[in-house]
Amino acid sequence: MTIEELEQIAESVRRENAKFDYEVSVCMDLACASQGSDKLRDALVQIAEASGKKVLVRRTGCMGPCSHGPLVRVDPYKTFYGHVQSGHAAAIVDRLGGEPVPDLQCDLNEHFDSQMRVVLENAGYIDPEKIDDYIARDGYKALVTVLMEMTPNGVVHRVTESGLRGRGGGGYPTGLKWATVAKAVGDVKYVVCNGDEGDPGAFMDRSVMEGDPHRVIEGMAIAAYAVGASKGFFYVRAEYPIAVSRLTMALREARRRGLLGINICNTPFSFDIEIRLGAGAFVCGEETALIASIEGRRGTPKPRPPYPAVSGLWGKPTLINNVETYANIAPIMRNGGKWFFSIGSERSKGTKVFALSGKIANTGLVEVPMGIKLREIIETIGGGVPAGHKLKAIQTGGPSGGCIPADMLGLGVSYDALMAAGSIMGSGGMIVMDDTSCMVNVARFFIDFCRTESCGKCIPCRAGTAQMHTLLTRICNGSATMADLHLLEDLCSTVKETSLCGLGQTAPNPVLSTLKYFREEYIQHIEQKRCPAGVCKFEAVEVTA
Repeated sequence: MTIEELEQIAESVRRENAKFDYEVSVCMDLACASQGSDKLRDALVQIAEASGKKVLVRRTGCMGPCSHGPLVRVDPYKTFYGHVQSGHAAAIVDRLGGEPVPDLQCDLNEHFDSQMRVVLENAGYIDPEKIDDYIARDGYKALVTVLMEMTPNGVVHRVTESGLRGRGGGGYPTGLKWATVAKAVGDVKYVVCNGDEGDPGAFMDRSVMEGDPHRVIEGMAIAAYAVGASKGFFYVRAEYPIAVSRLTMALREARRRGLLGINICNTPFSFDIEIRLGAGAFVCGEETALIASIEGRRGTPKPRPPYPAVSGLWGKPTLINNVETYANIAPIMRNGGKWFFSIGSERSKGTKVFALSGKIANTGLVEVPMGIKLREIIETIGGGVPAGHKLKAIQTGGPSGGCIPADMLGLGVSYDALMAAGSIMGSGGMIVMDDTSCMVNVARFFIDFCRTESCGKCIPCRAGTAQMHTLLTRICNGSATMADLHLLEDLCSTVKETSLCGLGQTAPNPVLSTLKYFREEYIQHIEQKRCPAGVCKFEAVEVTA
C-alpha cells in the first residue's frame, strides 16, 4: 500500500458518494442501537429506494449528543433530527430537498461549534464497518508516511514534541513512555491497547472503538513501529459486544489491505493485533493487572518496578496506552507535534474527550481543548442543568476522582488544575449533579463501587474500603457520631498512602473532596439527622440537645 494507492481508494469513495444528492447518517452506536436505530436505518434504506431519490443511508458511530438519540444527520444541509424512530423514516425522506421535519429537528449548532474535534473528527461521518470510508478521510495516510519517510526515533520525537499525555487517567507523558520502551532491551516487544473502560458514567473509549476502530488500529501500528514491537493486543471488556464486533471486522479489513501483517507496505516492518476479552474487572484497568489478565492469570496488580515498559507481557518490554491516546497519534503524525502542542493549556496539551452525564440537558460525548473552563462545558455545550434545579457539583475522574462544587465553574480543565481541586482528569467521565444529590450518598456510591471492585490482594484496599463504606452508611442512616467522621478521615489517609495500586490509592478521593467542599452536609447528617437533599432515610435515632 502506498500513498498513491490510498488516494485512489479515497477518490473512488468520493466519486461513489457524489452520485447521491443526499446523505442520511444514522447513529448506530450501542446507545442508539438499543433504542431501535437499526430498524430506523433499514426503514430509511427501503423508503429511499422506493422514493426514486438518490439517497445514501450511512450507519455511523456516536455523533455526540446521546440525549437526542436515536440521532440522524442529513447532508448537505447538516440538519439534525433527534429521537427518531423507524416510523419517522417516510417523513424524513419526503422532506429531503425541502423544509426539515419540524417535530424532529433539533438545533445542535452551539453544541458542536464550541468543540474542537481531533479524536472525534470522523464521528458521524464514516461507516465504521467500511475501511474505505476511513481511508477517504485520510485514514492510514499517517502510517504509510511514517513507514516510508520517518525513522522510529523520529516518530518518538514527534510524539514527545506534541506534549501528549496518557488519556487513561494518570496523564503520564506519552513520548517518555514510548522512548522508554524503544530503548528497552528485548528480543520481542508488545504494544497493548487498554480498552477496559470501567468508570461509572464513562463511555468515551467504547464510542471510539465502535465508531472509528481503524483510527485506534493505525495509532497502535505507528506505536509498534516506533518502539520496535511486532505483536499487539487489544484488551476490551466483553460487555462491549458492538465494539468487539467492529474491531474484529476492522482488523480483518486492515490485514486484507496489507496494513497489518507481514512486511506492511513492502517494508521490513511486520505487526499484527489480537483481541483479548476482559471479564469486566475494574482493577484490570491497572497496567499490571491487565497484563496478568492477558496472560491468562487472575487480574491482580503487582508492585512496581519493574514497570511494564521494561518487563511487561511475559517479561518482555510492553507499551500500554488507552484507546483515546492511540486515537491522537495519526493526526499528530499528519499535522506535526507543534500543531498538537499549540492546542490546550501550558502543561495539558491537545484536546480531551469527555462523557457528559447526569443532571444536564445534553448528555453525550464532547471534545474540547484542554484548559477550557468548566462553565463552557456545562452551560454552553451541555446546555446546563434542566430548569427547576440548580447545579451543585461536577464529579470527574470516576471512582478515582472527586466532586467539584458549582462555585468553581471558572476552573480551567487540565491535569494540574483538577488535581489541585481534589479531583483528577481520569479517563474523561464527567457527571453533573444538581440540588437533588446528597454528597454523602454520592461518596458512599463510589466507595461501594471501589469496595466491590477491589481485587482483595492488599489489606488497605480490601478492608479499608469496606470500613469506609460502613462509616458512610452510618452517616447516611443517621447513626454516626463525630468520632465516626474523624475515623473516616483517618482511614482515607491510610488507604490512600498504603494501598498497592491506583484503585486503592485513589478510592478515598470522592470522600475527601466532598468533605473538603460539602463538609456541612456530613455534619448535618450526624448532628441534625437531616439530609439537605432529602435522599437519605434516617433510622429512629434519639437526638440529644
